[in-house]
Amino acid sequence: MLRPVECAACGNQVLCEKFSPAHTQVQWTDEAAAVCPRIGERVAAGELSARVRSCDALRGSIAAAVASGALEAGHG
Repeated sequence: MLRPVECAACGNQVLCEKFSPAHTQVQWTDEAAAVCPRIGERVAAGELSARVRSCDALRGSIAAAVASGALEAGHG
């Protein structure tokens, strides 16, 4: 089941499902380059938005959600 996770750096919210420790599905609720300042910077610098899947701050927030039990691997 997808669960909301908020980025601690910018406040953007994505939906996540953790299938295993190595596999995380992230569903953006809005255009990533428009709502994430770090992804927006990379796109503005010429990187293709389809190649920018996430940012370190969001990955950290997802890891914190797993560590707190808010997002459980294999349990949805």
